[in-house]
This record gives sequence, structure tokens and C-alpha cells, in this order.
Amino acid sequence: MMRLVVLISGRGSNLAALLSAAAAGTLPARVVGVLANCADAPGLETASAAGVPTRALDHRLFADREAFDTALAEAIDGFAPDLVVLAGFMRILGDRFVRRYAGRLINIHPSLLPAFPGLHTHRRALAEGVRVHGCTVHFVTPELDHGPIIVQAAVPVLDTDDEAALAARVLAQEHRIYPLAIRWFADGRLRLCDGRVLLASVQSDGGVLIAPQLVAV
Repeated sequence: MMRLVVLISGRGSNLAALLSAAAAGTLPARVVGVLANCADAPGLETASAAGVPTRALDHRLFADREAFDTALAEAIDGFAPDLVVLAGFMRILGDRFVRRYAGRLINIHPSLLPAFPGLHTHRRALAEGVRVHGCTVHFVTPELDHGPIIVQAAVPVLDTDDEAALAARVLAQEHRIYPLAIRWFADGRLRLCDGRVLLASVQSDGGVLIAPQLVAV
């Protein structure tokens, strides 16, 4: 079974969704470790309650970004993961770290990338007056929030929406598509082609068909 290490900074709601999917048998993977850059991240308690080993590395205690990244990589490698999952990890990772895990480091971002990279995505979506918003699972590359897209989920932006209402509706879709993307990875169905992700699906005759990237609406 595929081994996952999950990186968090806060409440870890996507971590909880992954743990639930694994427990239900819909995600062929096991979370073997949860790491946080904040010792008081509530998600650490969620992981501990599920019997998952945890570790906190406070980035403020390190001399610079590279020193933190080195310590984080050593902690990750101690769990021997097949895939490293960012789930609300609010820390920019350096180029060397990202390249170390190239092709096995993924993130979920609360917007339809490439729109609204960075922070405050729901507030910015409302300010721009977009009619469709959503979330994106993507491979992580050195360019912030611009890695190859695995899957997206879209939600309508309603005239009555405020930031909290829109965020809640997007978060529900995050909990839906993150386990899905990881299951595709575990099943070996993801293919990178010229910087884009294609989804391989098994045909009835046992062959493999490379299908376009799925966009869930």
C-alpha cells in the first residue's frame, strides 16, 4: 500500500478527509506521518487520534529557509514515503527541496489555477467578480502554485456569497478531489506529458487509454 506523508500548518481538514478515505477503503494509501511547521497545529491532534506519528518543526527556530528545508526533508525521509502531500502547508519550499521530491510532491490550492495563486483566494475571487471559482490539485514545482494540474473542481460564485460562504463550498470540493487525485497516483494512472498531466484509464480489453485531464464540476 502506498505510503503518504502529509505536511500541514493548521487545522488539517484535508488531512482528516484523507484519513477518512483511507479508513473507508476508498484510498489505497496509508498516512505514515504528519509533519507541521507549527507546534500548535490542530491537525497534529487529528493525526495522533488516528494513530499516525507526528512531528513539529518550527520554521522560526531555523537560521534560514534552506536549513528548515533540510531538516524537513530528513524528517520526511525517515518515514520512507511514496508521496508527499501538502495539505494547508503555509510555508514556501525552496527549489532544492521541491526538486528532491519532483514527481511525488503534490498540493491542493483553493482556486482554479492559474487564477489567484498565493493567499486570500476567495476574497480576491469575489473582488474580481468571477462567476466560477474552485480548487486545484497539482504537482509542486519551484514556481509557486504553477505546477502541472492533476484535477480541478469548480463551484459557481453566487450573488449572495461572502468570503466564508464561498470558502466553505470550495472546501467541500477539496475534500472530494484530493483523495481522488492521490488514488490516481497510487494506481499509476497519472502521466506527465510536456508539462501537462494526462489520466490513464483502463479499457475493457485490458489496454490503457490516455484520457485528457479530468475537470470535475
